Amino acid sequence: MDELKPIEQLTLAEATSEINEIKAKIVQWGVEYYEQDQPSVEDFIYDQTYARLVALETKFPELVTADSPTQQVGGAPDSNLDKVVHEIPMLSMGDVFSVEELMEFNDRVYKNTKDNLEFNLELKIDGLAVSMVYENGKFVQGSTRGNGTIGEDITKNLKMIKSVPQQLSEPLSVEVRGECYMPKEAFAKLNLQREADGEAVFANPRNAAAGSLRQLDAKVTAERELSVFAYYVPEFEVLGVDTQSAALERLKELGFSINENYQKVTTPAEIHDYIDKFTEQRNSLEFGIDGIVEKVNDLHLQAELGNTVKVPRWEIAYKFPPEEEQTILREIEWTVGRTGTVTPTAVMDPVQLAGTTVSRASLHNPDYLIEKDVRIGDTVYLHKAGDIIPEISHVNLAKRLSDSVAYEIPTRCPECDSQLVHLDGEVALRCINPMCPAQIKEGLAHFASRNAMNIDGLGPRIVEQLFELKMIDDVAGLYRLTKDQLLTLDKFGEKSADNLLTAIDTSRHNSLERLLFGLGIRHVGAKAAKIIATHFTSIETLMTASSEAISEVESIGPTIGDSVVTYFDNDQVKQLVNELQTAGVNTDYLGATDVIVDSEWTGQKVVLTGKLEAFTRNDAKEWLEAHGANVVGSVSKKTDLLIAGADAGSKLAKAQDLGIEIWNEQRFETAMKEDSSN
Repeated sequence: MDELKPIEQLTLAEATSEINEIKAKIVQWGVEYYEQDQPSVEDFIYDQTYARLVALETKFPELVTADSPTQQVGGAPDSNLDKVVHEIPMLSMGDVFSVEELMEFNDRVYKNTKDNLEFNLELKIDGLAVSMVYENGKFVQGSTRGNGTIGEDITKNLKMIKSVPQQLSEPLSVEVRGECYMPKEAFAKLNLQREADGEAVFANPRNAAAGSLRQLDAKVTAERELSVFAYYVPEFEVLGVDTQSAALERLKELGFSINENYQKVTTPAEIHDYIDKFTEQRNSLEFGIDGIVEKVNDLHLQAELGNTVKVPRWEIAYKFPPEEEQTILREIEWTVGRTGTVTPTAVMDPVQLAGTTVSRASLHNPDYLIEKDVRIGDTVYLHKAGDIIPEISHVNLAKRLSDSVAYEIPTRCPECDSQLVHLDGEVALRCINPMCPAQIKEGLAHFASRNAMNIDGLGPRIVEQLFELKMIDDVAGLYRLTKDQLLTLDKFGEKSADNLLTAIDTSRHNSLERLLFGLGIRHVGAKAAKIIATHFTSIETLMTASSEAISEVESIGPTIGDSVVTYFDNDQVKQLVNELQTAGVNTDYLGATDVIVDSEWTGQKVVLTGKLEAFTRNDAKEWLEAHGANVVGSVSKKTDLLIAGADAGSKLAKAQDLGIEIWNEQRFETAMKEDSSN
């Protein structure tokens, strides 16, 4: 925020003017954050501005109006979703931004209660508040907070989330509230996919979770890998407990997921230690947190303390200070992906941020770059969105060079010099030249990748050489390569050449779904490719299918249907398919791989963590699931086994704390070999 005049020095007229200006900003930011799931400012800027408004209204109470953001909760419910009235309002929490302010809050609580008060500390998950209603143990309704009184009905969407129990372990009628969030890995994967598809990226995991949860199509929610932590029951008597910590354990018994990093405390020293611990560990957690929540642990005392118009008097959120560093932007690079998306990347002076050295950050698309008004030579503030993705938050305009000029968006492809275009409904720039070298090389590497045709040894470096030496110009060319050609490649000997030719030959016998995914058809991921291959069984049948016929396949829909038809309508594609068939590449669906039912792995809950050397984590997951195991993403008391590769982090520590069996990669490999020999 710019330097502001101290509130004590403001006249009534000055305070009125500033309050009106701040209220307009916060209302606009609230619409972007709560309703559009696309915030235009960082959380800490919003928090600072909101805190200024609170301070102004405290000094000048005569200027507080009913429509002030300080008197409202959340945002307006989405007009496209049915409405749900909360019989007990879902309130927001008050915020503090320093440990000193937190202690002042505690002092106020002590004055209204007693000494030696017990608090329960919990992590503040960066997600979206939800309500889950159960009747006789059955999940019957889910909703968002909305404006605190009226929320949106998201029952169908919450049913798609694995951590939301559809039936409780006991036939209770109860409302449970919690936080819906998107894990960091899922957030990063989703934004990469959206960027490749020319769509606007989500600003952070919270907005990604909100955008995913408030879908009219529940199938979209199901694909987004969301999860929910339960943390509160408005009518706690139903649970038969007296404290918040006991309520969490009771929720776990009923079948809910809870965040188990809670702690009961009674002293300032314990509070300091908890904050220090998770300030240090926040980057290693699998989910985003933006602070610590402190609650009076005694539930009866919570009820006595009650609420203000907007916030409870028995809980407060300590917000982490923003992790930001300043650095200088030296260059903006534009790269072309396999679908033709042209993406800008900021190249900056290296800086230490959240435990890693960062020198590059995606600028996503031209609209984003223009909105941030980023220029060569600017001093920029850098942070990690969701504690994982480096991102420029804003420019330090005070340090902008006097001869600075606005950055010009390119109009020609940096690889093939073709005209760049904006396709309808997309924020991305695209090169639509099918012979663009960058797209061809990216497509070749994708075709050879493990989840596609799985041609071991054919990585981007080899693809680059083969393409530059004009040995291949499309994927069919891979099946015409000779040993003599491969021996001319850099650092390629007899063994390397033989191994690659064997891998290429093996890939001829893959099932149709691998080929479909490898071809890089827009919007067709590995899952959609498997569904389509299973339904149509051969590439000839698929190539003659209408968009409607493809769209009607369960879980596919018109976007994928149109994309598949458009792809196979291309004469070059038809020729490519013919060349692949001539080369002996299988184009039929070979059937599902049978899961081994009678296995020691059957029903085992297994977690994979760390870097595996001999195979990818996806390969390990496929093997385990084929042998009947249930591979899960997080460690809990129900986990049977943790397989830990190199640099394993918080999952390994948690498994050790819970006494769960732990294997290293070598032991897992031995078990796989023993299983194969039986």
